[in-house]
Amino acid sequence: METAKELLWLGLDAGLQLLIQPFYYISIVFIALLYRRQVMMERKLFHVRVNGWGIQTWRTFLGGLVAGTAVSIVMAFLGTTLTLAGVICIWVTALVLMLFRIRFLCFAYSIAVLGIVQFVLSWFPHWQPEGVLGSAQAAINSLDIPSLLALAAVLHFAEAALLVLQGTKFSSPLFLEGKRGKLVGGYNMRSFWPLPLFLLIPASGGSITLPWTPFFGAEGVWSGGFSIMVLPVLIGFGEMTHSMLPKQKAAITSKRLVIYSSVLLILSLLAEWWFPLMIVAALAAWILHEGLTWYSQYEESQRSPVFVHPPKGLRVLTVLPGSPAEEMGILAGETILKANGTMVHTKDQLHVALRQNPAFCKLEVLNHQGESKFMQRAIYAGDHHQLGAIVAPDPDDHLAAKRKPLTVFALLGMKLNIINKMKDEPAGTAPSNSETLEI
Repeated sequence: METAKELLWLGLDAGLQLLIQPFYYISIVFIALLYRRQVMMERKLFHVRVNGWGIQTWRTFLGGLVAGTAVSIVMAFLGTTLTLAGVICIWVTALVLMLFRIRFLCFAYSIAVLGIVQFVLSWFPHWQPEGVLGSAQAAINSLDIPSLLALAAVLHFAEAALLVLQGTKFSSPLFLEGKRGKLVGGYNMRSFWPLPLFLLIPASGGSITLPWTPFFGAEGVWSGGFSIMVLPVLIGFGEMTHSMLPKQKAAITSKRLVIYSSVLLILSLLAEWWFPLMIVAALAAWILHEGLTWYSQYEESQRSPVFVHPPKGLRVLTVLPGSPAEEMGILAGETILKANGTMVHTKDQLHVALRQNPAFCKLEVLNHQGESKFMQRAIYAGDHHQLGAIVAPDPDDHLAAKRKPLTVFALLGMKLNIINKMKDEPAGTAPSNSETLEI
């Protein structure tokens, strides 16, 4: 009972710590900017937004809160040692890495870099710099890298779960340039979640001790009591797919993340037993994560695009939430064959066919199994001119997203760079409006 009361009071104190943590607010603002830019891209390509950036930010906030609670409970049994200087060190490293690539804003990358630096510093035990450099060295040496790598592994387990539960809700449709210059439909699947972590850390002079002994920590380190340290972290993923539905891509990526997390967790546990394995675990945290990214891109390059129009009909890229198309049961990846009895091959033909009867429409749609399904609905004033069904690009479409890594400067500047295939640009120069998209 005393332990429960102590945890409650420490939890309340940690909650107040979270409210004054600037890094938590920075992560939420970063996510809001990311979704706002995504909405601007959708308006540029389709003249309509698929999802609002406000509701997307709110979803990730709630998802991160639930995931942070779950990870905190798991880490209560694994344990870690962390100081405020260590928290600052982790976040400074993350922000520096983000300047190179947005996707480098990953807890595993930050800890991997700090683990490598700590390992190198262990070769120079007599080097004692002064000033800021000395404080940085002390903060890095104080980090319990094996336990933090274990935390990174648990965070990726949480990321895998969030990806299955929420990943497809944050997928944004795009027009992309295919291998032969032909435009194809695709999805940019990018999301981040801000997780407030409440980590149990050993503290000398505590009034009570834990009824269990966490795995990480030197012998007797938990006998002096415990405290709670707040660590806000940001987890997320970035995928691009033109060869499968977002739900399929999310399921595959989630399984790979579980494998990555399992390997990293095992290596971090072994590193606690034998310190030289720490550098192996740190390198694996970075190299294996990069390997997953590379393999996903390679896999996409070897597969045929799904979101292109077949010989008959129009392939549906996405369906707007709350639209007539969603009410009728049209799904992404299906094919609209006929509208009001007329075979359609282009968006203009679909628009003309729907206007044949401005008050009512009948559709024949080919589902994922190749079977025809028939649907009908009344048309009301204000309905989307394509009933809310965004279809794959026509041959005469000319705007597409350019595949290029997204930088923090492009994000802050809300720079939308779109390839305009109708413009004859001089060789070696970028299009006047070209999109920056990280894969």
